[in-house]
Amino acid sequence: MTPESQADPAEPKRAFSRDWLVQVKGGVVLSVTIAFAASFLAEHYGAPAMLFALLLGMAFNFLAQDARAAPGIALCSQTVLRLGVGLLGLRLTFGDIADLGLVAVLGAAGLLLLTLAAGILVARIFGRSLAFGLLTGGSVAICGASAALAIAAVLPKRHLSEQDVIFTVVGVTALSTLAMVLYPVLFATLGLTDVQSGWLIGATVHDVAQVVGAGYSISEEAGDIATFTKLLRVAMLPVVLILVSLAFRKEARGGAGLPWFVLLFVGLMVVRNLLPLPGLLLAAVGEASRFMLLTAIAALGVKTSLKEMFAAGMQGFAVIGLETLLLLGLALGFVELVWA
Repeated sequence: MTPESQADPAEPKRAFSRDWLVQVKGGVVLSVTIAFAASFLAEHYGAPAMLFALLLGMAFNFLAQDARAAPGIALCSQTVLRLGVGLLGLRLTFGDIADLGLVAVLGAAGLLLLTLAAGILVARIFGRSLAFGLLTGGSVAICGASAALAIAAVLPKRHLSEQDVIFTVVGVTALSTLAMVLYPVLFATLGLTDVQSGWLIGATVHDVAQVVGAGYSISEEAGDIATFTKLLRVAMLPVVLILVSLAFRKEARGGAGLPWFVLLFVGLMVVRNLLPLPGLLLAAVGEASRFMLLTAIAALGVKTSLKEMFAAGMQGFAVIGLETLLLLGLALGFVELVWA
């Protein structure tokens, strides 16, 4: 056997690797560029970065079927999304949440479960699937767009379209921004204390950034309590992901168990709470996770046309809106019972 013939078996593998890099490069560069642009706009105009990423991505929908961009867009909307979700686990710490007290902690957990159940019920009333109810209910109950992306990554594709994910991300982002402005005014009108208002904001506003903004617009005490309560909701994300994964395990990976990124999420969460980690590392991983999710939502935006997204009507937004109102009503009722 000659040296040339000995080298031949390895050549297809190297060629495949080069071909794969060439195939995904265009879509990855596009998605990352949109993510950078969305970050820049969010910093300068104060609106949610994910909303900018979605809107900018949709503007490039004409590239969704382009052979030079499609493979990289698929990579960002799937693999990068899952890795970003997995890295979220390193952001969670539970020590401060104990300061809320057992009643407030149990109340937040109970609201999460009731919102998930309500999401499924409302979705079914509107003729939508169980998966759509879990997606919207989970995003409203836990942490908005991040939870929506995480739950969507767990659900089997045949139960959930990318349009459903976009519906949910747009809906919870818009409603969370609206709540950030209106809820402090509502709670002040109702004569609630800073402690009550802080807990309500942490228990009802969808996205973490909006919780912080709304809480500290009332007072420092309200902001601290709102942040702690919100972290408690975020801490329940891995539990929900595990339950959803187990519920659909027969359809995902032939029943092989939990997806790798859920295991990564839980593992990093355990490491975060058991080991002292450098603040620089935590900040770097947190920023990497945020940018991966931003890149993923940019890619999803590119894959989505407004015409297709609204083809099914406004049912998706109606479901999210009703879930949001139900969560607010339940939280107000809990405050009335506990702090009356």
